[in-house]
Amino acid sequence: MVAGVALAHQRDSRTRFLLVGDEAQIALALNRHAELRGACTILHAADVISGDEKPSQAIRRARTTSMGLAVNAVKDGEAAAALSAGNTGALMAMAKLALRTMPGIDRPALAALLPTLGDTDLVMLDLGANTECDTRNLVQFAVMGAAYSRIVTRRAQPRVRLLNIGSEDIKGTDTLRDAAGLLKAASAELDMAFDGFIEADKLCSGDVDVAVSDGFSGNIALKAIEGTARFVADLLRRSFSSSLRSKFGFLISKPATDLLKHHLDPNNHNGALFLGLNGIVVKSHGSANALGVANAVAVTVRLLEENLTERIAADLARLGSETFRPNASAIDSAASALPVDSGSSEEVGL
Repeated sequence: MVAGVALAHQRDSRTRFLLVGDEAQIALALNRHAELRGACTILHAADVISGDEKPSQAIRRARTTSMGLAVNAVKDGEAAAALSAGNTGALMAMAKLALRTMPGIDRPALAALLPTLGDTDLVMLDLGANTECDTRNLVQFAVMGAAYSRIVTRRAQPRVRLLNIGSEDIKGTDTLRDAAGLLKAASAELDMAFDGFIEADKLCSGDVDVAVSDGFSGNIALKAIEGTARFVADLLRRSFSSSLRSKFGFLISKPATDLLKHHLDPNNHNGALFLGLNGIVVKSHGSANALGVANAVAVTVRLLEENLTERIAADLARLGSETFRPNASAIDSAASALPVDSGSSEEVGL
């Protein structure tokens, strides 16, 4: 994490960092990055959340753990955003409890960037925060995903689709079809181009900017994509080492394989985001290297500079329909549900 912060600071010296964790260990790591000392403040936390700890257990220790203190720093205004590579479920639970959801949003969603064959990445949500979603949840996810996509793709009207078992209007559940109908009716009032459904095998084609689903389907689709990428990489590795001729072929094709490796490297797309909260909370891969952490920091800073939360609020206000606004029972359900699994300087809590 500290090495990633150092790389991020080299790229953009405006950012200031609040490093939350064991003070002695952080200070030792900072000894190898002297240039960071003037850009960092250490907040000591003697306790940590383990990778297998249940969210219901983790939130009881929010005031003493590094993760909880980092999220509370955002709540208290001591940091503009929080970035963590820790337990995803615990981070979601703490962030939801401390920051609450935005007005007009029933439940936050986990969104991430996926590589595509097009010129820009794909924003996909929800990826596991909500295993069951109703029509309104999906519509709200689409609004949030489109606002996020406009920042990362610079596309004025992101192409938004709902993940389904077919592209025909008659396919899928009633929830999906109802959400599609509402989005078609509202797309004229929003900066998005909605045109129905997309199947999982088309997600990385480059023909769509935002893919929306419930967390159950989205998580399965994401894991399948990641597994397929590893499969292809391993298959190429085995093929190129199978014979002397194959090894010679590898040398000839190395520029192409290096490009493939770069495109599929999760560190180059690191930084999932909890959309719909009153604050920015970004989740890094637990296995991310320094480059991955630096990229996640860059995503975080960009979201702050581009005022993502304010953009989402403005889009929700433009809809002006009770169909898209949370009711009391939805708020209670979201609060009790626990997840599955400008030139000015900004401070990021880690």
